[in-house]
Amino acid sequence: MDLSFWKGKRVFLTGHTGFKGSWLCRILTNADAELTGYALSPGTEPNLFSICKVESKMTSVIGDIRDKDMLLEAFRKSSPEVVLHMAAQPIVRDSYKEPHYTYEVNVMGTVNILECVRLVDGVKSFLNVTTDKVYHNNEWHWGYRETDPLDGYDPYSNSKSCSELVTSSYRNSFFANGKVAISTARAGNVIGGGDFANDRIIPDCVRAASNKEKVIVRNPHSMRPYQHVLEPLFAYLMIAARQYEDISVAGQYNVGPDDCDCVSTGVLADLFCSSWGNGQAWENMYTGGPHEAGFLKLDCSKLKGVYGWSPRWNITQAVEKTVEWTKEFLTSGTACDIMDKQISEYYQIDREIYV
Repeated sequence: MDLSFWKGKRVFLTGHTGFKGSWLCRILTNADAELTGYALSPGTEPNLFSICKVESKMTSVIGDIRDKDMLLEAFRKSSPEVVLHMAAQPIVRDSYKEPHYTYEVNVMGTVNILECVRLVDGVKSFLNVTTDKVYHNNEWHWGYRETDPLDGYDPYSNSKSCSELVTSSYRNSFFANGKVAISTARAGNVIGGGDFANDRIIPDCVRAASNKEKVIVRNPHSMRPYQHVLEPLFAYLMIAARQYEDISVAGQYNVGPDDCDCVSTGVLADLFCSSWGNGQAWENMYTGGPHEAGFLKLDCSKLKGVYGWSPRWNITQAVEKTVEWTKEFLTSGTACDIMDKQISEYYQIDREIYV
């Protein structure tokens, strides 16, 4: 991945005010991209988008992905070359509470952004970020491949499966001429500093540790492909940049950790408590709840084979980086320096060059 590719590139990013979006904004603005973001206002307080102080370095449009007219207006003004679609309702349990809204955002939101790409000339590279949960889950102990059937169980997972199918249909129906390279990236669960969302294990750990309380773990045996947030973000940038120059590499790609880093929620809580120190502990408070996949792994051999990609930080390092970020933020109240430090460490270049 060569970040110099992004210097001066006109980039349109949906979902920029979210956790992953904020990290990506920090990367792209530091790389001197001409970035336009389109998303709802941040959904938590505090929130990483405000903390990472990127708004003055980009065009930030606060809007609903379901509002096609507003989205198209922002899109035309941006005149992007690269489009990264990350806007979503991302929480499984919330999708049970608000299935209609979840489908509107995750399915029609994808239709709306692809309509923008169809109607506005100039886009060369489009990436739709979905999830590892798009697959029909057989609870088997090997990784799902991009050729395995799609059929998410819960409304969130199913809506993202639909988003994959929408993208495939638009690729075949409107972009078969090869003018726009179109890919989807199916990423595993991400962790990292600055995630303040509800109903996620690491934010729950951080809140408990900050309050000197035990972490409540609702299902310690669920197995997930956890990875640091920078892992998929750099993979997204790699895919979008490479297909911009060579459309033959466009396609569907899994983005996840190696098998040894696919761990249970209980193991992840152990790693967090060990890294946090101060006698931090967790307890099992499983009380049932709506269906969620129990065992989920990804086979990322396609991404490794086509792009030569491989994860850089194992799960222990990912947790340590999360704790490092969190303690810095709790101490200083800011996070820009620690974000740049971790981005540079991941990117493996001299920080002075990057910043």
